[in-house]
Amino acid sequence: MQVSIKEIMESSGVRFGTSGARGLVEKMGDEICYAYTAAFIQGVVGGGLVGDVVLGHDLRPSSPRIASACAAAVRDAGGQVVYAGKLPTPALAWYANLVNAPAIIVTGSHIPFDRNGIKFYRAEGEISKKDEAAIQSAVVSVSEDVAGFDLPEPDTHAQKEYVKRYVDFFGAGAFSGMRIAVYEHSSVARDVLRTILELLGAHVISLGRTDVFVPIDTEAVRHEDVRQARIWSKEHGFDAILSTDGDADRPLIGDENGNWLRGDVVGILCARFLNADIVVTPVSSNTAVETGGWFGKVVRTSIGSPFVIDAMIQARDGHDGVIVGFEANGGFLLGSNIRRSGKILGALPTRDAVLPMLSLLSLARTRGCKLSELQTDIPQRYTASNRLQNFAAERSAALIARLKNDENLAMSTLAPESGRISHVDTMDGLRVTFDNADIVHLRASGNAPELRCYAEANTQSAAQMLCEACLGRLE
Repeated sequence: MQVSIKEIMESSGVRFGTSGARGLVEKMGDEICYAYTAAFIQGVVGGGLVGDVVLGHDLRPSSPRIASACAAAVRDAGGQVVYAGKLPTPALAWYANLVNAPAIIVTGSHIPFDRNGIKFYRAEGEISKKDEAAIQSAVVSVSEDVAGFDLPEPDTHAQKEYVKRYVDFFGAGAFSGMRIAVYEHSSVARDVLRTILELLGAHVISLGRTDVFVPIDTEAVRHEDVRQARIWSKEHGFDAILSTDGDADRPLIGDENGNWLRGDVVGILCARFLNADIVVTPVSSNTAVETGGWFGKVVRTSIGSPFVIDAMIQARDGHDGVIVGFEANGGFLLGSNIRRSGKILGALPTRDAVLPMLSLLSLARTRGCKLSELQTDIPQRYTASNRLQNFAAERSAALIARLKNDENLAMSTLAPESGRISHVDTMDGLRVTFDNADIVHLRASGNAPELRCYAEANTQSAAQMLCEACLGRLE
């Protein structure tokens, strides 16, 4: 039967968010997952005999079943599935680039347990918004009884190449003598991250491993994870504690005291370590990226890796310097090759958690300082973020529209004690700067029914208070 992706989006709610197609697990039936994959092959890959397609997934219980439906669509289109199994999203993207094949990755990333998603990649990297539009407009053929696909034993080449990528560049033994804790929870990177760190010479301490899926959100770290990291620091005496979200494209990096670093600060530090010339980052990131004066050019985008990638591609035109991107969640994108000491780290224009981890550890070792001391020369601007869950996108849109049209309402809702509004940015939601330099930014999540709030101020406590107080007034 012929199926319209637009009709699927309306009937199931499974649709593209900031990165990939997302929806409730109960709505992501085999036919829908098959249809989205068929639309990707038809509208982006080019249809017909598609050759190899790299396929992998995270550790969510629903992911293998969804992957099987995606594999069936590849098979029926005449393609060959290269099944890499449970592996970080950036590892699969890197391998797809090496073998010049498209990739499909089943993951809900950081979103709640009852949801999942599918990310699509061209051989050269994550699909663009234009590609998403091509998928959404597709009409594809789907069998009324989608035949399942028995996933084979995983091909280990993707994991090996991802490990090799970082061990070759940073050098075996680079972190010799360092004690690194890994908060494993249900991160799909928990084993490969240990392998990389041990080959780089670190002593790895495994903490918090669980078979129950934990939706770690690096922009809204759970209070229990904040407390636990500080407890672990006293118990284990590590130099750093590392973790990721579910599919390991967003890092969670803590210092020797178990204090988690903000993702946009991680991005600034990583960009400096890589001697970036041009930095692309969403509007929600810390303004210290500009005021620090380290980079030749800073480009701001809407939130979502496809927007960052598009801007990196545009920046690359006629420019041979180092181009990088990062998001406020800490995910780091490498838009050009890095050459250092005769070694080359290939471009990887998709969010990655491992590169910023290794970069910050190397930066601390080079400077001979603790991880907590890396931020000492960054302008004193601090950010905080959180969310209201089960907040429908329509409700968020209506709220933001009211605030845009009523300055007094915006002041009293966002930050009544911060003075008059000095600047309004509507690139993505509503980002308001006040006379005292406080910033409050509201937007609807593109991945789940959540209202996101980002705040920036001159102290960490002030930023946190701005964020929580604003959400408290809206709750």
